[in-house]
Amino acid sequence: MNKATAMPRLVPGKLVAATHNKGKVSELKDLFAPHGFEVVSALELGLDEPEETENSFAGNALLKARAAMKATGLPALSDDSGLSVTALGGQPGIYSARWAGEPRDFHKAMEKVESELKASGSADRSAKFVCVLAVAWPDGTEAVYEGEVHGTLVWPPRGERGFGYDPVFVADGETETFGEMEPERKHAMSHRARAVEKLRAALLA
Repeated sequence: MNKATAMPRLVPGKLVAATHNKGKVSELKDLFAPHGFEVVSALELGLDEPEETENSFAGNALLKARAAMKATGLPALSDDSGLSVTALGGQPGIYSARWAGEPRDFHKAMEKVESELKASGSADRSAKFVCVLAVAWPDGTEAVYEGEVHGTLVWPPRGERGFGYDPVFVADGETETFGEMEPERKHAMSHRARAVEKLRAALLA
């Protein structure tokens, strides 16, 4: 939904991030800090977490950004992301967090992915991480930016860094999982970093 007309700029300062995921917040803080932004999460602001009722990453990202914008009266950024496994027809996709249950247990989610892969009978272990960043302004303007990183799933999980499915994902051309990588290296190539770069090019002076 990147419009052809000029988009409003994001002015350095506080940036509302419409997420309650501490791992995402940490990465967004690291990615936006060099550009002069202090990322403040919906969790820190005590905002409700809207139910994700859309059927796409972009739809859910916009839903969350709009909710945070309306609650604060400020431009709001939202991240919707997940793991898409080729042999599973793109699952878990937008349901990546839900596969971890409540409370979130991503080790169980990774076990479910591995179990589903074995049940599929496919030898294809290719997968990708997808991140969609949405920005909603109080005047109704909206923008969406997507980033992807392709790779291969490994088992068992490796590494204690990162979050979510990071310990089972090895990006193409790499030997370490995202769970083993130094954060700086991951940030240089991740799906979230690629989406942030597109946003930066479009919205940051």
